[in-house]
Amino acid sequence: MKIKNEHFIWCEKYRPKNLSEYIGNDHLKEKVQQYIDTNDIPHLLLFNRNPGVGKTSLAKIIVNNIDCDYLYINASDERNIDTVRDKIKTFASSVGFKSLKVIILDESDAITPLSQAALRNVIETFSKHTRFILTCNYVEHIIDPIQSRCQLFNIVPPSKKNVAIYLREILEKENITFNLDDIALIVNSKYPDIRQIINSAQRQTINNKLCLDKTSIIQRNYKLKLLELLTTSGTFNEIRQLIADNSVSDYTELYRFLYDAADKIAPNNAQVIIIEIAEAQYRDHFSVDSEITFMALIANLLTIIGRK
Repeated sequence: MKIKNEHFIWCEKYRPKNLSEYIGNDHLKEKVQQYIDTNDIPHLLLFNRNPGVGKTSLAKIIVNNIDCDYLYINASDERNIDTVRDKIKTFASSVGFKSLKVIILDESDAITPLSQAALRNVIETFSKHTRFILTCNYVEHIIDPIQSRCQLFNIVPPSKKNVAIYLREILEKENITFNLDDIALIVNSKYPDIRQIINSAQRQTINNKLCLDKTSIIQRNYKLKLLELLTTSGTFNEIRQLIADNSVSDYTELYRFLYDAADKIAPNNAQVIIIEIAEAQYRDHFSVDSEITFMALIANLLTIIGRK
């Protein structure tokens, strides 16, 4: 009977376990090493608008390298006040086996404002023996009383060069045959999301060889292609097909991309474009299907620039 690998998913198998394996954010490593050496940390808020840049990895490095009991909660799945009362408060108030307890709240900007208010009280009450590490994409979604109780660190994506080197090392460890140009293509298409870069490489590995399919070239430039369709004679159906072909799941980068390109989309009406983008991004935060919300935005933008 064949024994399965403990981690088939590369992004988990090669998630850094200590600071020496963690790429980028050299400005933070010395500070984090201090926390590890003293076996103590303050409350931390790790943020960056982009997913997959190393926020969760850094949080897990900290708890795995200090002597603590810890609880991990993905706040996007458990965002209501019952989670704060039942899981978080129970863990924070219980007697631990070690002198310090740490609670990681991943994607904490998904927690409702009411739940954040309750969380603030838990942070205050149990701060003697319990620390919190919050990660988020949008720090402005975290209420000020929580921000003021944390040390805020902006997690900066590593350079494309460092990410390419990191991916090459993974491929070599997996005994994968590859072309350096293909590595560059994958990094350029998914940067700065390291998780997507690694997942894309694994998905396109067949019989121990990295084999990029034809759509990879489109994937690298799909945002530029979207802009081209919006600023020329592209139709709604063409844009809808472009989004579907590229399997977009997180629209954060696209909203920002459209905001930066507002003057190109509608040179004489950029302010209206920006208002539409802002409203769509707000709706997306509460949406069940982000693709529908995004395509509704596209429909509105095409109407504004005179195309249906």
